[in-house]
Amino acid sequence: MRRLVLLLAVIVLIAGCGSSGNGGSGDTLHGTWVDPHHTGQLTRGPGESLVDRTELAARSKPVEQLALFAQFTDAHVRDEESPARVPFLDRYGGAFSSTFRPQEALSPQVLAETVRSIDALHPQAVVDSGDLIDNDQQNELDQALAILHGGVVDPNSGAPGYSGVQSASDPDPLFYRPGVDAPRHPGLLAAAERRFRSPGLSARWYPVVGNHDVLVQGELAPTPALNAVATGSRRLVALDPSIRPSSADERFAGREVDALLASGGLPGHSVHTAPDPGRRLLSAGELVRRLRAASHVGGAGSTLDYSFDIGRSVRGIVLDTVRRDQGSGGTLAPAQVQWLRGQLAAAGSRYVVVFTHQALDTFPAAAPALALLDHDPHVIAAVAGNSHKNRIEPRRSAAGGYWQITTSSLADYPQQARAFRLMRTADGRVALETWMIDHGDGHMAGISRELAYLDVQGGRPNRFLGGPDDRNARLYR
Repeated sequence: MRRLVLLLAVIVLIAGCGSSGNGGSGDTLHGTWVDPHHTGQLTRGPGESLVDRTELAARSKPVEQLALFAQFTDAHVRDEESPARVPFLDRYGGAFSSTFRPQEALSPQVLAETVRSIDALHPQAVVDSGDLIDNDQQNELDQALAILHGGVVDPNSGAPGYSGVQSASDPDPLFYRPGVDAPRHPGLLAAAERRFRSPGLSARWYPVVGNHDVLVQGELAPTPALNAVATGSRRLVALDPSIRPSSADERFAGREVDALLASGGLPGHSVHTAPDPGRRLLSAGELVRRLRAASHVGGAGSTLDYSFDIGRSVRGIVLDTVRRDQGSGGTLAPAQVQWLRGQLAAAGSRYVVVFTHQALDTFPAAAPALALLDHDPHVIAAVAGNSHKNRIEPRRSAAGGYWQITTSSLADYPQQARAFRLMRTADGRVALETWMIDHGDGHMAGISRELAYLDVQGGRPNRFLGGPDDRNARLYR
């Protein structure tokens, strides 16, 4: 049971500890968060220098900056009070283990502090690599866009204040309750629901569609029945004892959630919750239209495929790899591959970075797209999210190869974004420098980072941080 294990993990900590707040944040080249004594308490530590990666080319001195951009991914801005969520499935593990996180009420504040750190970088462009929101809900998208644009953000839904599984009075031992369980943070949930002000991104931002953006819980296409649950007044808190999910395998998770929430009645114990029409589920078409309008990328169509410039030397290409029916696996249609062929040709002599949600080497339908990238000497990197894990791997090809990069999520530890700087080198080639960005040390975002670190099903035990050469690296090409 997570709440009990979490308590054991922090028994050595001073009750009510939180982030130390004893240093700056952001650029991990100069400092980052560490647990030097293995106590579970993060403190500010030394930075991590760039690791030279020479799998694709030899070292050469960087002499000129060509482009500077940033990426964040899997923010999962969530309405943690929504009846359309299924945190009670977390106890079954496997594919259900991310249905509850101890820090889940603080996702808007984490994104806002990430925006603050990215602004300090002064990039030419910022890419959101998908799963900006968690559950395909209108109010989640409203919050996320308010954070990115800047201004007042209202995280609350339903009735004023918090109503959910982390309430101090909730009897289920699965859930961490910040008001009574260690590490104690009395008043945290009430504070999490209060309006706050976001600085907004100072640079132009470019969205990528994620499965949680267009599918309920990242798994199911919205239906009238699921929408009725989302906007309704009953919240399921425990399954009927006769019902046990047949498998924790991700292939079956979607259909089981569908059966639980859309079968004409909630199958188990439910409680009253304040209904909220703002929780309505978005169609995929509406979600794409709103992202196009909010980011000013323009265009039309049911998929979010487009290109953009990063300075004069780099062309960014965004591919929409998300299914619209069910499941978190990627997909890519032949028409999208043909479109990609044209975009690579149109990029001319500019260097190319391709952005997707699912990494292109993780699903079979992307093979033709990878073949195009393999034959183009201007492709520098394919950058993705979805895995919640930092990873940098070379992909060798006759054209010179390129780097496949995934970045950790804002939802799980280490809650970092990524910076990129393309440099021309003394031998006339290029090197892509990349390093992680910690979010700002705002009080609630700092507590979220602490709880994400302590989460026994989260990013630390799953090694989402990656190795040193998956984080801060100079990638020669």
